[in-house]
Amino acid sequence: MALSDQIAAQLPYLRRYARILTGSQALGDGFVRELLEAALADDALREHIAHSRVGLFAAFTRIYQSTGPELAIGEGASSETAAVASRLELVTPLARQALLLGAIENFSTADIAEILDCGEEEVQPLIDSAMADIDAGSRSDVLIIEDEPLIALQIEDIVRSLGHNVVGIAATHSQAIALFDAHRPRLVLADIQLADGSSGIDAVNEILERFSVPVVFITAFPERLLTGERPEPTFLITKPFSDDFVRATIGQVTFFGSTAPLR
Repeated sequence: MALSDQIAAQLPYLRRYARILTGSQALGDGFVRELLEAALADDALREHIAHSRVGLFAAFTRIYQSTGPELAIGEGASSETAAVASRLELVTPLARQALLLGAIENFSTADIAEILDCGEEEVQPLIDSAMADIDAGSRSDVLIIEDEPLIALQIEDIVRSLGHNVVGIAATHSQAIALFDAHRPRLVLADIQLADGSSGIDAVNEILERFSVPVVFITAFPERLLTGERPEPTFLITKPFSDDFVRATIGQVTFFGSTAPLR
C-alpha cells in the first residue's frame, strides 16, 4: 500500500480527534493540514506517520502544542472560529488530550505517554484530572435521538450517571422536533439514521436553525462522515462505544457550547 494510502486510512480518526479536542471542524482540520504540509516537506516524517498510528498522533500533538490556538486566527477569520480558539486557553490541554486519546481513540497508557511525550506514570493522573473537571461541570437537560432501543437505554444510563437529566428519547425526526420544542434541552445526542428512514442530521439542522444548542452525533461509520468534502459533525460518538467515550465527548461539547448546522 502506498504511503499516501496508509496515511489516508487513518485521517478520519485523526480528524475526529482534532475536532473534538478543539471544538471546531475548521480548527481541527487546520491542525491536520499543518501536519500534512510538514510531512510533504519531510520524507522521514511522512514515512513515520504512515507506518505508526502512535507516530501519526504524536506528530499531530507536536503541531497542536507548538502552534496553539492562533492557528486559523488571522485576517478574515470568522468570529465563531476566534471564539472557539480563545476557549482553548481556559482548560488544561494535556489533561484533555490524555483523556480523549484513551477514551475515544483507545490508545494504551504507554501509547498516550509516547504521544504526549510524558512519563507513563503521569498519564492516569492527567486523565483523572480531566474526568474531575467534567464531573464538576454544569448539569444539563438532554434529548436523545436514537431509534435502537437498547442503544438509547445505554446512552440514557450513561447520561444520567453523569448527573444530567434526560428529557426524552426520540426515534424519528418528528418526535425529535416535538420533544425539543416541549423541553428545550441544553444538549442533544443524535443518531444519524432514524427509525422511519428520516435523518438525524436533518432533525438537528432544523433545531439549530432556531436555537443554539450543543449536539453530539452518533454513528457506526464515522469514516463516511469525515471525508473533508462537506460540512461535518464536530462531535461524534462511534458505535460501539464505551461509557468513557460518551463521558469524554459530552464533557467536550458542553465546554465548547453551541454547534453549527451541517449545510
